[in-house]
Amino acid sequence: MSLTRLQINRVRNLKQVKLQDLARVNVFFGRNGSGKTSVLEAIHLLGMARSFRGNSVKSLITHGETSCVAFGMASAPGQAGAGVSLGVQRGAAGEAAIKVAGSPVKSVARLVEHLPLQVINADSFELLTGSPGARRQYLDWGVFHVEHRFLEQWQRFQRCIKQRNKLLRHGKMQQQELAVWTRDLATSGAAVGEYRKAYFRQLVPRFKEIVAQLLPSLGDGLELRYHQGWDRQASYEIALQGSVSADIDQGYTHVGPQRADIRVLIDGRLAAETLSRGQQKLVVCGLKLAQGQLMSEQGKGACTYLVDDLPSELDLEHSRQVCELLASMGAQVFITCVDQADIASVWPEEDSGIAMFHVEHGAVTRLPQPGGLLMDPPRQDSPINRSSIES
Repeated sequence: MSLTRLQINRVRNLKQVKLQDLARVNVFFGRNGSGKTSVLEAIHLLGMARSFRGNSVKSLITHGETSCVAFGMASAPGQAGAGVSLGVQRGAAGEAAIKVAGSPVKSVARLVEHLPLQVINADSFELLTGSPGARRQYLDWGVFHVEHRFLEQWQRFQRCIKQRNKLLRHGKMQQQELAVWTRDLATSGAAVGEYRKAYFRQLVPRFKEIVAQLLPSLGDGLELRYHQGWDRQASYEIALQGSVSADIDQGYTHVGPQRADIRVLIDGRLAAETLSRGQQKLVVCGLKLAQGQLMSEQGKGACTYLVDDLPSELDLEHSRQVCELLASMGAQVFITCVDQADIASVWPEEDSGIAMFHVEHGAVTRLPQPGGLLMDPPRQDSPINRSSIES
């Protein structure tokens, strides 16, 4: 799916922005603090019901306002009609209202299905330097989009481990009740682990192929290693049985998918400890691009890439290589930079599907292109100006 229309209201310094006829590649340029990244945040809000910069909803909302809204139209290539409308409103207290095709929905998963997003920004380094939680989230994003049975088992696992840990913390538990939750946890946890492993096996060769283009100097020393969260020689049921004493003593479940991790190694050492900052960014790009490529190959459609300040920490040649890979995937891209030449000079010349937007003081203006028209300014009676999401 790709966005054809985007309306933003009260997202940071973007009080009201209306963008139509979005291209496959959309470049937003302007000075720091102008609102470029906020455009990407608004798209992320539309696809994930939250920002990619921290968990505070209040900071996302324009100062002095009580809510923010993102509305858009998403359509698949070759799809007849206007596509599917998506809308998200977040209040300062954290409340959320989500609509898909004009109907309220409770699950963020419905948004993710229609607008799968990949973010490449400064925080993406956490895939290498951050906690295992960031890497599990990365892995689960991919599994969710290629294996429709995964979400149900993941949700079941989350419920089971929550209840089991609650019993373990209680102290005076009924052994029979603990056994029931342990049995259900073993079943769902094993399923989650198998789905992750199957996806990881498909991801590795695509990741290595992409990084070989971006960083050929790494050669055969590059390794992507997956740890499932318990001894790989044992079933999850056996692993739980072996840890039950420690679980009871310390009041939580020690083994399982909640302890899974992915590590990128160079000659047996962590990439985060070996590579330069620029090399790390290329490895992160490889991880993100590999997921998009695999999703497309599996016939699950293309994801949309939000790329914030690509030229940062990359030289001209490596920026060009990343752009060539993005262009070859045919995915929709929203990318920011300070000067429009930063991207215009590295994006493949033969690719004509590029739209340029100048961002200044929260206003977004589309530049005229040959055969195109200047983007109309937002109307004051735009539906996005209402307090509720457009149906």
